[in-house]
Amino acid sequence: MRPLTEEETKQVFEKLYKFIGKSIKTMIDRPDEPYCLRLQKNRVFYVKEALMRRATNFARDKLTSLGTQIGRFTHSGKFHLTVGALGVLAEYSKYKIWVKPSAEMTFLYGNHVVKSGLGRITEGTPANTGVVIFSMSDVPLGFGISAKSTSECRKLDPTAIVALHQADVGEYLRSEDTIV
Repeated sequence: MRPLTEEETKQVFEKLYKFIGKSIKTMIDRPDEPYCLRLQKNRVFYVKEALMRRATNFARDKLTSLGTQIGRFTHSGKFHLTVGALGVLAEYSKYKIWVKPSAEMTFLYGNHVVKSGLGRITEGTPANTGVVIFSMSDVPLGFGISAKSTSECRKLDPTAIVALHQADVGEYLRSEDTIV
C-alpha cells in the first residue's frame, strides 16, 4: 500500500470532482479524523490516517484491502470509480436524483434512469455531470452521469434517458465472482 503519485492523485480528484465538487477538501480533511487515499494493486482506497499508520506493521504482500475501495486504475492507466465509492459519494454529492419505487429495480439491474422513473432531481443540475441516484426513501442505489439538465428534464417525454448508469448496489450480486 503506497501513496498515490501526483498524476494518479490528479486523475482521482478529477473524477471525484464531477460528483462532489469542492467538497473534496472536506472529504480528505474531515473534522472528526483526517483521511487519505492509498493505492494497492491498482485499487484506490479511502482510509483513516490512523488505520493507515497501523497497517504499516503488515507486509505489503499480506495486505489485501484497507478502508473503503473507491475505484481502480485500468491497465491503460485510466481511473474508474467503483460501487464501493457510493457511501462517500452519497455523503458529499452536490447533485442527486431520486427514482420512483417502480424504477428502482430497473436501475439496480443496470439500466439507465428514464423520465418516467424520475421522482425528484436536485435543482440546478447541469447536463453531463456526476449524480448519485437515491430511492425515494433516501437510500443510495448507485451513481451515474446526468444526461439532461434539470430544466430539460421537465420537457422530456417519459421514455427519454435522464441519467446514464455507471454503478449500482446490484453489481455486488451480478458480479460477485469478479468484484475483489
